[in-house]
Amino acid sequence: MEPLESTANRRRAALAIVPFLLLGVADVILILGMGLKPLWGFAIFPPILFISVLGWIAFKNGFVRD
Repeated sequence: MEPLESTANRRRAALAIVPFLLLGVADVILILGMGLKPLWGFAIFPPILFISVLGWIAFKNGFVRD
């Protein structure tokens, strides 16, 4: 069983990263809604997802401190 502090770090990391991930997904939806080719959505979404995962790891492991 994991310590309570580890679970709190994961939750805090998710709360910090979710707004950025949602903004990136909304950007992709907006781009696709404007009528651009779907290939642009596939080209833009992986970097958004990659940076969100890096941010989550940084917050979870304590690289980012107050």
